[in-house]
Amino acid sequence: MFQKFMILLVGFMISSAGFAQTSGPDKGSLVIVGGGMQDLSILKEFAELAGGVDSPIVVIPTAGGSESYDENWLGLRQFRAAGLSNIKLIHTYDSAVADTDEFAAAITTAKGVWFTGGRQWRLADSYLHNKVHAALTDLLNRGGVIGGSSAGATILGSYLARGDTSNNTIMMGDHEEGFSFVENVAIDQHMLRRNRQFDLIEVIEAKPELLGIGLDEDTAIIVEGNRFRVIGQSYIAIFDHQRMLDSGGKFYFLEPGDQFNMETRTPYRIQQSLEPFNRLVNQAW
Repeated sequence: MFQKFMILLVGFMISSAGFAQTSGPDKGSLVIVGGGMQDLSILKEFAELAGGVDSPIVVIPTAGGSESYDENWLGLRQFRAAGLSNIKLIHTYDSAVADTDEFAAAITTAKGVWFTGGRQWRLADSYLHNKVHAALTDLLNRGGVIGGSSAGATILGSYLARGDTSNNTIMMGDHEEGFSFVENVAIDQHMLRRNRQFDLIEVIEAKPELLGIGLDEDTAIIVEGNRFRVIGQSYIAIFDHQRMLDSGGKFYFLEPGDQFNMETRTPYRIQQSLEPFNRLVNQAW
Protein backbone atom coordinates (compact mmCIF):
# COMPACT_ATOMS: atom_id res chain seq x y z
CA MET A 1 0.00 0.00 0.00
CA PHE A 2 2.80 2.41 0.96
CA GLN A 3 4.67 1.58 -2.23
CA LYS A 4 1.57 2.31 -4.33
CA PHE A 5 1.11 5.63 -2.49
CA MET A 6 4.70 6.66 -3.17
CA ILE A 7 4.35 5.84 -6.87
CA LEU A 8 1.22 7.99 -7.05
CA LEU A 9 2.93 10.81 -5.15
CA VAL A 10 5.97 10.81 -7.42
CA GLY A 11 3.69 10.74 -10.46
CA PHE A 12 1.75 13.73 -9.13
CA MET A 13 4.96 15.69 -8.48
CA ILE A 14 6.24 14.97 -11.97
CA SER A 15 2.93 15.93 -13.55
CA SER A 16 2.82 19.16 -11.55
CA ALA A 17 6.29 20.10 -12.74
CA GLY A 18 5.18 19.45 -16.31
CA PHE A 19 2.34 21.95 -16.00
CA ALA A 20 4.56 24.88 -15.00
CA GLN A 21 3.83 27.68 -17.44
CA THR A 22 6.36 29.31 -19.69
CA SER A 23 5.31 32.75 -20.89
CA GLY A 24 6.63 35.66 -22.90
CA PRO A 25 6.06 39.39 -22.42
CA ASP A 26 2.47 40.69 -22.31
CA LYS A 27 3.44 43.44 -24.76
CA GLY A 28 6.34 44.09 -27.10
CA SER A 29 8.58 41.56 -28.82
CA LEU A 30 11.84 39.70 -28.31
CA VAL A 31 14.38 38.69 -30.96
CA ILE A 32 16.55 35.93 -29.49
CA VAL A 33 19.51 34.78 -31.59
CA GLY A 34 21.83 31.79 -31.16
CA GLY A 35 24.99 33.76 -31.94
CA GLY A 36 27.20 33.80 -35.03
CA MET A 37 24.72 36.10 -36.74
CA GLN A 38 25.48 36.61 -40.44
CA ASP A 39 21.90 36.75 -41.72
CA LEU A 40 21.11 40.48 -41.81
CA SER A 41 17.42 39.68 -42.26
CA ILE A 42 17.30 38.97 -38.51
CA LEU A 43 18.42 42.50 -37.69
CA LYS A 44 16.12 43.87 -40.38
CA GLU A 45 13.18 42.13 -38.72
CA PHE A 46 14.32 43.56 -35.38
CA ALA A 47 14.31 47.04 -36.97
CA GLU A 48 10.83 46.47 -38.41
CA LEU A 49 9.50 45.46 -34.99
CA ALA A 50 11.05 48.65 -33.59
CA GLY A 51 9.18 50.75 -36.14
CA GLY A 52 11.70 51.01 -38.97
CA VAL A 53 15.42 51.48 -39.61
CA ASP A 54 15.27 55.11 -38.46
CA SER A 55 13.81 54.25 -35.04
CA PRO A 56 16.04 54.95 -32.01
CA ILE A 57 17.96 51.81 -31.04
CA VAL A 58 20.22 51.22 -28.05
CA VAL A 59 23.04 48.67 -28.31
CA ILE A 60 24.55 47.28 -25.09
CA PRO A 61 27.89 45.43 -25.59
CA THR A 62 28.70 44.82 -21.91
CA ALA A 63 28.79 41.00 -22.20
CA GLY A 64 31.91 41.32 -24.36
CA GLY A 65 34.20 42.26 -21.49
CA SER A 66 36.27 44.97 -23.19
CA GLU A 67 37.62 47.85 -21.13
CA SER A 68 35.75 50.46 -23.14
CA TYR A 69 33.32 50.86 -26.03
CA ASP A 70 32.47 53.87 -28.14
CA GLU A 71 30.49 54.77 -31.25
CA ASN A 72 33.39 53.56 -33.44
CA TRP A 73 33.19 50.03 -32.02
CA LEU A 74 33.43 47.54 -34.88
CA GLY A 75 30.50 45.57 -33.49
CA LEU A 76 28.15 48.30 -34.70
CA ARG A 77 29.02 47.69 -38.36
CA GLN A 78 26.51 44.87 -38.65
CA PHE A 79 23.68 47.07 -37.44
CA ARG A 80 24.58 49.78 -39.92
CA ALA A 81 24.86 47.20 -42.70
CA ALA A 82 21.28 46.17 -41.90
CA GLY A 83 20.24 49.79 -42.41
CA LEU A 84 19.76 50.89 -38.81
CA SER A 85 20.67 54.57 -38.74
CA ASN A 86 19.74 55.84 -35.27
CA ILE A 87 21.96 53.86 -32.90
CA LYS A 88 23.19 54.79 -29.43
CA LEU A 89 25.68 52.64 -27.53
CA ILE A 90 25.61 52.50 -23.72
CA HIS A 91 27.84 50.44 -21.43
CA THR A 92 28.94 50.07 -17.82
CA TYR A 93 30.18 47.30 -15.56
CA ASP A 94 29.01 49.24 -12.49
CA SER A 95 25.50 48.37 -11.34
CA ALA A 96 25.37 51.58 -9.31
CA VAL A 97 25.93 53.59 -12.49
CA ALA A 98 23.28 51.55 -14.30
CA ASP A 99 20.91 52.33 -11.42
CA THR A 100 20.74 56.02 -12.32
CA ASP A 101 18.18 57.92 -14.37
CA GLU A 102 20.96 59.48 -16.43
CA PHE A 103 22.38 56.14 -17.59
CA ALA A 104 18.98 54.54 -18.27
CA ALA A 105 17.63 57.62 -20.10
CA ALA A 106 18.58 56.36 -23.55
CA ILE A 107 16.39 53.28 -23.06
CA THR A 108 13.38 55.36 -22.01
CA THR A 109 13.28 57.00 -25.45
CA ALA A 110 14.34 53.96 -27.51
CA LYS A 111 12.09 51.74 -29.60
CA GLY A 112 14.50 48.83 -29.39
CA VAL A 113 17.47 47.54 -27.36
CA TRP A 114 20.02 44.94 -28.44
CA PHE A 115 22.46 42.94 -26.27
CA THR A 116 25.55 41.61 -28.05
CA GLY A 117 27.51 38.48 -27.15
CA GLY A 118 30.18 37.55 -24.63
CA ARG A 119 29.51 36.26 -21.12
CA GLN A 120 25.98 36.58 -19.78
CA TRP A 121 26.99 36.95 -16.13
CA ARG A 122 28.46 40.37 -16.97
CA LEU A 123 25.00 41.52 -18.06
CA ALA A 124 23.46 40.15 -14.86
CA ASP A 125 26.06 41.87 -12.67
CA SER A 126 25.64 45.18 -14.45
CA TYR A 127 21.90 45.45 -15.12
CA LEU A 128 19.83 42.98 -13.14
CA HIS A 129 17.26 44.59 -10.79
CA ASN A 130 18.26 48.21 -11.32
CA LYS A 131 16.95 51.13 -13.40
CA VAL A 132 18.21 49.65 -16.65
CA HIS A 133 16.25 46.47 -15.96
CA ALA A 134 13.16 48.56 -15.11
CA ALA A 135 13.59 50.67 -18.26
CA LEU A 136 13.80 47.51 -20.37
CA THR A 137 10.55 46.26 -18.86
CA ASP A 138 8.91 49.61 -19.59
CA LEU A 139 10.20 49.42 -23.17
CA LEU A 140 8.35 46.15 -23.69
CA ASN A 141 5.24 47.49 -21.99
CA ARG A 142 5.05 50.33 -24.50
CA GLY A 143 5.36 47.91 -27.41
CA GLY A 144 9.11 48.01 -28.04
CA VAL A 145 11.48 45.21 -28.94
CA ILE A 146 14.48 43.73 -27.12
CA GLY A 147 16.96 41.55 -28.96
CA GLY A 148 20.10 39.70 -28.10
CA SER A 149 22.60 37.28 -29.60
CA SER A 150 24.62 34.56 -27.82
CA ALA A 151 25.05 35.81 -24.22
CA GLY A 152 22.56 38.53 -25.12
CA ALA A 153 20.05 35.77 -25.90
CA THR A 154 20.49 33.73 -22.72
CA ILE A 155 20.10 36.77 -20.43
CA LEU A 156 16.58 37.37 -21.77
CA GLY A 157 15.29 34.17 -20.15
CA SER A 158 14.62 33.48 -16.48
CA TYR A 159 17.28 30.81 -15.82
CA LEU A 160 20.84 31.81 -16.72
CA ALA A 161 22.44 28.74 -18.31
CA ARG A 162 26.26 28.92 -18.60
CA GLY A 163 26.23 31.75 -16.06
CA ASP A 164 29.31 30.67 -14.12
CA THR A 165 32.12 33.23 -13.92
CA SER A 166 34.88 30.61 -14.17
CA ASN A 167 34.03 29.25 -17.64
CA ASN A 168 31.18 28.82 -20.09
CA THR A 169 31.01 25.01 -19.95
CA ILE A 170 29.33 24.96 -16.53
CA MET A 171 25.60 24.89 -17.22
CA MET A 172 24.45 25.61 -13.66
CA GLY A 173 26.93 27.95 -12.05
CA ASP A 174 27.28 30.92 -9.69
CA HIS A 175 24.84 33.10 -11.68
CA GLU A 176 21.43 31.54 -12.32
CA GLU A 177 19.05 34.48 -12.79
CA GLY A 178 18.31 36.22 -16.07
CA PHE A 179 16.11 39.20 -16.91
CA SER A 180 13.00 36.95 -17.09
CA PHE A 181 11.47 38.57 -20.15
CA VAL A 182 10.54 34.98 -20.92
CA GLU A 183 9.47 33.27 -17.71
CA ASN A 184 10.25 29.68 -16.76
CA VAL A 185 12.82 29.11 -19.50
CA ALA A 186 16.52 28.36 -19.96
CA ILE A 187 18.04 29.53 -23.25
CA ASP A 188 21.28 28.18 -24.73
CA GLN A 189 23.10 29.26 -27.90
CA HIS A 190 25.67 28.16 -30.54
CA MET A 191 23.89 24.81 -30.23
CA LEU A 192 24.87 22.69 -33.24
CA ARG A 193 27.89 24.76 -34.22
CA ARG A 194 29.54 24.00 -30.85
CA ASN A 195 28.00 20.54 -30.38
CA ARG A 196 25.90 21.72 -27.43
CA GLN A 197 22.67 19.94 -28.33
CA PHE A 198 22.82 17.69 -25.27
CA ASP A 199 23.91 20.31 -22.72
CA LEU A 200 20.50 21.65 -21.67
CA ILE A 201 19.41 18.15 -20.62
CA GLU A 202 21.32 18.65 -17.35
CA VAL A 203 19.39 21.84 -16.59
CA ILE A 204 15.97 20.44 -17.48
CA GLU A 205 16.49 17.28 -15.46
CA ALA A 206 17.55 19.33 -12.43
CA LYS A 207 14.76 21.87 -12.93
CA PRO A 208 11.95 19.99 -14.74
CA GLU A 209 9.60 22.97 -14.57
CA LEU A 210 11.77 24.89 -17.05
CA LEU A 211 11.39 24.82 -20.81
CA GLY A 212 14.76 24.57 -22.51
CA ILE A 213 15.39 26.31 -25.83
CA GLY A 214 18.65 25.65 -27.66
CA LEU A 215 19.43 27.99 -30.56
CA ASP A 216 21.91 27.28 -33.30
CA GLU A 217 23.99 30.06 -34.81
CA ASP A 218 22.46 32.47 -37.33
CA THR A 219 19.00 31.39 -36.13
CA ALA A 220 16.50 33.25 -33.98
CA ILE A 221 13.10 33.07 -32.37
CA ILE A 222 10.71 36.01 -32.49
CA VAL A 223 8.71 36.00 -29.25
CA GLU A 224 5.37 37.77 -29.10
CA GLY A 225 3.18 36.95 -26.12
CA ASN A 226 3.30 33.23 -25.36
CA ARG A 227 4.25 32.20 -28.90
CA PHE A 228 7.38 32.33 -30.96
CA ARG A 229 8.36 31.66 -34.55
CA VAL A 230 11.71 30.49 -35.87
CA ILE A 231 13.68 32.49 -38.45
CA GLY A 232 17.22 32.31 -39.83
CA GLN A 233 19.40 29.60 -41.31
CA SER A 234 19.49 26.58 -38.98
CA TYR A 235 17.57 24.81 -36.21
CA ILE A 236 16.47 25.25 -32.64
CA ALA A 237 15.87 22.47 -30.10
CA ILE A 238 13.09 22.18 -27.51
CA PHE A 239 13.79 20.49 -24.17
CA ASP A 240 10.54 19.67 -22.36
CA HIS A 241 10.75 17.39 -19.30
CA GLN A 242 7.15 16.24 -19.55
CA ARG A 243 7.68 15.22 -23.16
CA MET A 244 10.83 13.38 -22.09
CA LEU A 245 8.70 11.34 -19.67
CA ASP A 246 5.92 10.73 -22.17
CA SER A 247 8.01 9.80 -25.21
CA GLY A 248 11.50 9.00 -23.94
CA GLY A 249 12.98 11.63 -26.27
CA LYS A 250 15.37 14.17 -24.76
CA PHE A 251 14.66 16.98 -27.24
CA TYR A 252 13.29 17.73 -30.67
CA PHE A 253 14.07 20.23 -33.40
CA LEU A 254 12.21 23.09 -35.06
CA GLU A 255 13.27 24.84 -38.25
CA PRO A 256 12.73 28.31 -39.76
CA GLY A 257 9.04 28.92 -40.33
CA ASP A 258 7.94 26.68 -37.45
CA GLN A 259 6.05 28.15 -34.52
CA PHE A 260 5.71 27.20 -30.86
CA ASN A 261 3.12 27.85 -28.15
CA MET A 262 5.06 28.19 -24.90
CA GLU A 263 1.95 28.10 -22.71
CA THR A 264 0.84 24.70 -24.01
CA ARG A 265 4.34 23.66 -25.15
CA THR A 266 2.98 22.75 -28.57
CA PRO A 267 5.00 23.00 -31.82
CA TYR A 268 3.42 23.97 -35.14
CA ARG A 269 5.57 22.84 -38.07
CA ILE A 270 5.36 24.21 -41.59
CA GLN A 271 6.47 20.82 -42.89
CA GLN A 272 7.30 17.38 -41.57
CA SER A 273 10.85 17.18 -42.93
CA LEU A 274 12.39 17.07 -39.47
CA GLU A 275 10.28 14.20 -38.11
CA PRO A 276 12.61 11.35 -39.18
CA PHE A 277 15.62 13.29 -37.82
CA ASN A 278 13.84 13.93 -34.51
CA ARG A 279 12.94 10.28 -34.16
CA LEU A 280 16.50 9.25 -34.91
CA VAL A 281 17.93 11.60 -32.24
CA ASN A 282 15.38 10.53 -29.64
CA GLN A 283 15.85 6.82 -30.31
CA ALA A 284 19.56 7.26 -29.70
CA TRP A 285 18.64 8.07 -26.12
